[in-house]
Amino acid sequence: MATDSFILNTGARIPAVGFGTWKAGPGEAAAAVQAAFDAGYRHFDCAPLYGNEAEIGQVFKNTKVPREGYFVTTKLWSSDHRRVEFALDKSLRDLNLMHWPVTLDPSPGDVNYGKEDRTVHATGWDFRDTWREMEKLLDTGKVKTIGVANFSTVNLRKLLETSRITPAVNQTEIQPLLPQEKLHAFCKEKGIHQTAFGPLGGSVSTLHQHPVINAIARKRGCETGNVMLSWGIQKGWSVIPKSTNPVRIKKNLSQNFVLDEQEMKDMDGLAKPKGKRFNRPNWGTVIFHDDVDVDLE
Repeated sequence: MATDSFILNTGARIPAVGFGTWKAGPGEAAAAVQAAFDAGYRHFDCAPLYGNEAEIGQVFKNTKVPREGYFVTTKLWSSDHRRVEFALDKSLRDLNLMHWPVTLDPSPGDVNYGKEDRTVHATGWDFRDTWREMEKLLDTGKVKTIGVANFSTVNLRKLLETSRITPAVNQTEIQPLLPQEKLHAFCKEKGIHQTAFGPLGGSVSTLHQHPVINAIARKRGCETGNVMLSWGIQKGWSVIPKSTNPVRIKKNLSQNFVLDEQEMKDMDGLAKPKGKRFNRPNWGTVIFHDDVDVDLE
């Protein structure tokens, strides 16, 4: 693999291949993260909404890898927008990116966390207010880098109008049927690195059956997942595949390669004439003022 990390606008390095922890259930999240450490992963993508940070935190506590040796991302859930430092402290205790650009009223108690009514948005506050609170965190020394997730070009422009600090990262769904070319160009212009979640399409993905991807995998003697991860890295994104299978975890990191010009052309053509989104929740279209269909940009 030609690229093993990317330099953020803060000067920090983010490993090109990270380990996703979304949908890693109780009892399997810790085992999966330990397997990822053993395989050589040094970039872990977490979130309190995933319900497994405390379990993963025990692996971080016990690992022999020094803390400065690995990169951890956690996220700010929508009902925590007006209590940013409180939410960060909880994640730090258990173990900042804004998870979604929408503010929800806090839920009454931990049992309802993440189950808030997503059709009722908090008034008098938007993600620009949240970002100002996140900017303050850098002065506390508790975080080194702040960024956003699931932001379109529309919302990024709105944020940049008032921000003191440009987000270091924007994490969005990016995969061969959803290359987010307009968003990618905008982020590149503004110095915002993109991290691709769902780079293999997720549990409902049809990408592993795509004839173009299968042809490249056969030619290269690798898994279809490695074709997609290699393509994403070559496009300039860090990628965060998720698996709880130790063999798959290792292959996702170790079998990536540089695609040749024709292979890149073939992969770039998969989203034409029509792409597909695999991971977007139904409420995103309305909340984030995005374009209709699959275009987050």
